[in-house]
Amino acid sequence: MPTGSSPNSRLTTWLPGRVLAEQVFSRAAGAPLLSGNSIRLLEDARENYPAWISSIESARRTIHFEMYIIYEDRVGLQFSDLLIQKAREGVRVRVLYDWIGGLFKTSGRYWQRLREAGVEIRCFNPPRLENPFGWLSRDHRKVIVVDSQTAFVTGLCIGQMWRGYPERGIEPWRDTGIQISGPAVADIEKAFAEVWGVAGKPLLPEDVPARTSIEPAGDVDLRVIATVPNMAGLYRLDNLVAALARHTLWLSDAYFVGVSSYVQALRSAARDGVDVRLLVPGATDFPILRVISRSGYQPLLEAGVRVFEWNGPMMHAKTAVADGIWARVGSTNLNIASWMGNYELDVAVENGAFAQIMEDMFLSDLENCTEVVLSKPNRVSLARKRPRPTFLDRNRTGSMGRAGAGTIRVSHTVGAALTEHRLLGHAEAKITGAAGLLFIIIALAGFLWPLSLTVPISIFSAWLATSLLIRTYKLIVGKKQKDEISQQDPPP
Repeated sequence: MPTGSSPNSRLTTWLPGRVLAEQVFSRAAGAPLLSGNSIRLLEDARENYPAWISSIESARRTIHFEMYIIYEDRVGLQFSDLLIQKAREGVRVRVLYDWIGGLFKTSGRYWQRLREAGVEIRCFNPPRLENPFGWLSRDHRKVIVVDSQTAFVTGLCIGQMWRGYPERGIEPWRDTGIQISGPAVADIEKAFAEVWGVAGKPLLPEDVPARTSIEPAGDVDLRVIATVPNMAGLYRLDNLVAALARHTLWLSDAYFVGVSSYVQALRSAARDGVDVRLLVPGATDFPILRVISRSGYQPLLEAGVRVFEWNGPMMHAKTAVADGIWARVGSTNLNIASWMGNYELDVAVENGAFAQIMEDMFLSDLENCTEVVLSKPNRVSLARKRPRPTFLDRNRTGSMGRAGAGTIRVSHTVGAALTEHRLLGHAEAKITGAAGLLFIIIALAGFLWPLSLTVPISIFSAWLATSLLIRTYKLIVGKKQKDEISQQDPPP
């Protein structure tokens, strides 16, 4: 679905003046507006994978492949074969994957085969003795850059579930990506280079092109929002868009766990007459998270936000479109783990023609959804009986992001119950009740089998103490080395 309309973003309908609009959005996102790009919307694996393969096959110099999850299945082997072929042709192929994303998905034999062919492989943030909580920060990006000319930013990973299992009657996962050409590719490749440097030796400056070195390819204005832990650029932008939307704000998300400020922004928009719609999965690889996710629907529904659940195996897209003006596609889910904890990459497009295509796609998706409604006071239910979906691919190999998002939702609810810093809804009673039962089980285990608690706590405390001592040693050694260097080469 290509687009190449006029560059007029029409943001002046939101803010008084193009300069002010650009300034506000740039500061909120931490990303400048880039002109001269072309963009193509890619729906599901049937459009994304062929476009990726075609671009990789045409590579002559470099392939930068950053992927949260790569499964060692038919799709994973197809891509590994292609990358091996390009490496043997002399193309510089660099692959970056996430440690948790690859856990139990891909064997060491898979990576060794790539390395032997000359592919450079790096694993992001594996467990380290000196950093027991480091694994909480993940590289959740899904990015491909070819020859510094073409880039793909997407919600898809590499795996057969995105193509489906026709022989077993399992439909493909629903997902969305984009293909970009033009100066914005430089910012996407720079984002890859930054995480590549976090995982090992950084790229040379000549391996990362400047924007000025890439010729304009179209007339689309967009922003490349490469978020890193604790920066929250997209979180600020999402809240700003929710506050500025006048007519429509349509969201698709795989692992929605709304934080209070964003939920309030959506509620305020809906009460102000904005058509706010949220499209989320109807089936999940973590059954308990169905309860957790639904516990957050009630305040949205009460304010007039419409919530729709996907009837197929999995809705994995992370998209937004507002007022036929602004649209977003990328890897960030609407939860605090994505907004604050991970390395993510999204593209925000300020182009009316592209936004129209996104709106059409969203309306088409709603044809395969069941709406969630308030059928009784304090009761969330489906507007009609949902067709029973086949449970994913029966192997429970979904993203850890869903578990993390659900954990955060539980912790917020339990924390609110204990501190009374906000009122809880009726739907959250299931979470508080389950948490109460869990604490009773822990208490009984402590009384009846003390070692079941003391041994894990002692092991973790020893690990934490070791990590602190290692860090202390590094700080002291680093300080001594700096002092020695300053003494050898004093400033003029």
